Amino acid sequence: MARKPAPLVKIELVVLDVDGVLTDGRLYFSGRGEALKVFHVRDGHGIKLLMGSGVQVAAFSGRRSAAVTRRMRELKVRNLVQGCNDKVAALEELTQRLGIEPLACACIVDDTPDLPLMSAVGLAAAVADAHPLVLSAAHWVSAARGGHGAVREFTDAILRARAGRSSAGS
Repeated sequence: MARKPAPLVKIELVVLDVDGVLTDGRLYFSGRGEALKVFHVRDGHGIKLLMGSGVQVAAFSGRRSAAVTRRMRELKVRNLVQGCNDKVAALEELTQRLGIEPLACACIVDDTPDLPLMSAVGLAAAVADAHPLVLSAAHWVSAARGGHGAVREFTDAILRARAGRSSAGS
């Protein structure tokens, strides 16, 4: 990425990819279709902490899944877009509705279909096991793999930055 990343402390909205970020990227199918998705509890807690600090959270997925709907409802993530073919357009619609500039947004992704989204936000993050092109485009890379606490690492980094800002002003 040629653009300098937005500082973590300036992030107002975090967009999460689902498969490969909130999950390990594997899809489990039975004869009836998708049967299971596995989410990491620490990622969920990090999302709750982030929202509690005033940062908005959204989840964008190219697939549709009842499990994702249920997990996001459980976490009280109101901004969920599934079956999304154009995540940049989804970002534009959401930021307009929320009154947030795209450069005050971050995303965390794992694969090349999300490269345009990475270019549209102020801070692009990737999970440790992301595709090499995504890793090279990222401003920030987790130590953990997708579905194994990578989102929690990212939320913790944002929360640390925000805590540093508030204590610096005290």
